[in-house]
Amino acid sequence: MLLHPMPPLRQPDDHFLYIWLLDFLSPLHLPPIIYSLIAFFLLYSQAIMFNRVCNEQKMMARPNYLAGMAYLLITSLFVEWNHFSAPLLINSLLIWIFYRVSVLYNSNKPGAAIFNVGLIMGIVTLMYQPAIVFSIFLLMSLFIMRPLRVREWLIGILGITTPYYFLAIVLYLSNQWSWKKLQPNISFNLPAMPSSMTVLVSITLLILPFIIGGFFVQNNLTKMLIQVRKSWSLLLVFLIVSMLIIVANGGNNYVNWLLCAVPLTAFHAAAYFYPSGRIFPLVMHWIIFGWAMYIGYWTQM
Repeated sequence: MLLHPMPPLRQPDDHFLYIWLLDFLSPLHLPPIIYSLIAFFLLYSQAIMFNRVCNEQKMMARPNYLAGMAYLLITSLFVEWNHFSAPLLINSLLIWIFYRVSVLYNSNKPGAAIFNVGLIMGIVTLMYQPAIVFSIFLLMSLFIMRPLRVREWLIGILGITTPYYFLAIVLYLSNQWSWKKLQPNISFNLPAMPSSMTVLVSITLLILPFIIGGFFVQNNLTKMLIQVRKSWSLLLVFLIVSMLIIVANGGNNYVNWLLCAVPLTAFHAAAYFYPSGRIFPLVMHWIIFGWAMYIGYWTQM
């Protein structure tokens, strides 16, 4: 990304907050290298953050750095995933949301935590319109992690709608009121077919380690604590919702596929961690690393 810097990506599905951010930065006339550096630091911080979450939640038997390594490898498989974009920004918030909902299991007073998670979720949807689908993730998370209480579900929905309430006030006071600025515009269509063999290989390198990691996680579920099992279930729901966004916003590129990177990372890390021998994880790592190098350098020349 640093050898071939790109300006920030603008897409039709960007929402109010991301558009406002780009409009704020546009008069500064920042060179593309600045946006590439910001994208790099975002990816690196997300890798560190998610690795820490996995270790703290004891997703695997002992602490390691495999989740962070897997995240950096995965996000190098598509050129678009290294550009400054709305999905890249909201991935940081989604990691934080996953952590907050995964610790609700032992919370005695979860009302404030659920509202805060809903509030961040509302901000996420105001940055990227198809992310409204992640409201399903919040409700499913409460169903998995908490006993069924309608009050907690209503608190979560209230948190999601709170940013829209304040945005409506700002638009009204500034004489810019319009329902179109509040209402997410989502159309469901199939994603674009792989446009080249390069894309097909990248998708394959995402799917195969996920299947292998899922197999090992399934075989080791009985050795995990109940809370850890629930966290893996949350990651699976996370992945399913992310795939719904791919359908909700097919598009002609793979930027929105970046939202699948976080849950895929955990299963990739499991594929590195659980095999008894060292040869298979090393071979898999170097294959993905070599392909990521090819994507990042030779395809951009």
